[in-house]
Amino acid sequence: MDKIWLKRYPAGVPETIDPDHFNSLIDIFEQSVKTYGDKVAFVNMDTELTFNELDTLSKDFAAYLQQQGLQKGDAVALMMPNLLQYPIALFGVLRAGMTVVNVNPLYTARELKHQLSDANAQAIVILDNFAHTLAKVITEVPVKKVILTSIGDMLPAPKRWVVNFVVKYVKKMVPAYSLQHTTQFKQILAQGAKAKYQRPQMSGDDLAFLQYTGGTTGLAKGAMLSHRNMVANLEMVSALVAPLVVDGEETVITALPLYHIFALTANCLTFMKHGGRNILITNPRDMPGFVKELSKYPFSIISGVNTLFNGLLHADGFKDLDFSHLKIALGGGMAVQRAVAEHWERVTKSRLLEGYGLTECSPIVTVNPTDIEHYNGTIGLPLPSTEVRIVDVDTGEELPQGEAGELQVRGPQVMVGYLNRPDETAKVMIDGWFATGDIGLMDEQGFFKIVDRKKDMILVSGFNVYPNEIEDVIAEHPKVLEVAAVGVPHDSSGEQVKIFVVRKDKSLTEKELIAYSRENMTGYKVPKLVEFREELPKTNVGKILRRELRDEEEAKAK
Repeated sequence: MDKIWLKRYPAGVPETIDPDHFNSLIDIFEQSVKTYGDKVAFVNMDTELTFNELDTLSKDFAAYLQQQGLQKGDAVALMMPNLLQYPIALFGVLRAGMTVVNVNPLYTARELKHQLSDANAQAIVILDNFAHTLAKVITEVPVKKVILTSIGDMLPAPKRWVVNFVVKYVKKMVPAYSLQHTTQFKQILAQGAKAKYQRPQMSGDDLAFLQYTGGTTGLAKGAMLSHRNMVANLEMVSALVAPLVVDGEETVITALPLYHIFALTANCLTFMKHGGRNILITNPRDMPGFVKELSKYPFSIISGVNTLFNGLLHADGFKDLDFSHLKIALGGGMAVQRAVAEHWERVTKSRLLEGYGLTECSPIVTVNPTDIEHYNGTIGLPLPSTEVRIVDVDTGEELPQGEAGELQVRGPQVMVGYLNRPDETAKVMIDGWFATGDIGLMDEQGFFKIVDRKKDMILVSGFNVYPNEIEDVIAEHPKVLEVAAVGVPHDSSGEQVKIFVVRKDKSLTEKELIAYSRENMTGYKVPKLVEFREELPKTNVGKILRRELRDEEEAKAK
């Protein structure tokens, strides 16, 4: 395979990395503590945690787990938003030689039961706001140790007491629950400080994370990500950002939840390695509060999904912030729309770089080089030591440059497989290549473009219509805030395009939008149906759920 993208790498970016440069994530963590000791690693609610403090607290956490009889390799679940407790627990679990199972705090009891049982989780660290969900299933899961924490636990007194009191009794954000034999987070740190920490013998093959994915199509599967997978992805990202990043000096805005693989790798782990200061945003949906947090820090890196960037651009006060330190804005998780990227560039005077990744790839596969001048509508170039190819959906044959087909990935960041699901693993691992289920193509310089998800593709009278393209065009309309396109059944054409639109300007009409579409798209791509909504369904990280909209339409058609 001709890796034509290598010719487009910026100067100094290597073709390959060494995935065995570090034995494990523990090695990287220990090196960072040694190098950046007194520098601030994490900030949340105006409270700072230095690398040295994180070293002590995570070691105490690890010692506590070991003292409780948990073994190397045991799964420990973390179920909380972005709080200082998260990195303490995360690095504590890893340093104990155990496997982190990240859990979305918004899970229902059914989803939580499946994930804890599937992972055979022996312990869970959970924010008390979500303890009522765990209480419903605790007798049906393997969890032996429940560690409870409250939002303000790592804040200094008296702020800690005030925050916890307000959350529980004033805002009533902690529903009643009944759980036996729980231990408080602060208590376990105190116990761990008195226990002996035993550093485990690690290899790259040991599992670092069981990261669950694919819940939208039935039961979620646990992607087994080894220490070698994660180290490889960190080395790849480091190689790419090296020309821009100054070790020990960057301030990173972390608004996406750390239990999501994108923020976990791109923010938490990458900038732990580079001595960055991660500003943890607990509730990015509170836009006024988010903008206020941004105003406090000379931030140089920010990551997010398209809807987050779009939300910030329309938030009061955002355009008045100081963007003079901003080096990298990284978009992923869903397609970045041209209208949003260009608006971002106008407001911040910096580029919004789009990348692409999957949970099964630790997650980063491609990203735009840091030397592009403007948004280019692509997901960028494959990272060092990463191969990407486009194959025919039906035959599996590799396709030439410029033709659309399924995008497949090979590299040291690709998962070991799905936990206890050899059949599911065999469906996606084909001769060493991971089949992504995404339809893409490669241009003459080696830049890749995602056309759409295989399952989101709309078939109109035999023509392939890609929702991303429709949404990109509609999002350019000055009166549109957000849009989602789906295929709905139609008697003569098989399917027709329907769009769901959140308006920026209430004067926008269906007729106006369809006329605009006709001017900008071929006939068969033009939406036949338009529905205006106050909001669109989204995942916990703000990714628009086309599937939910499709399901609604299918239910109506029955």
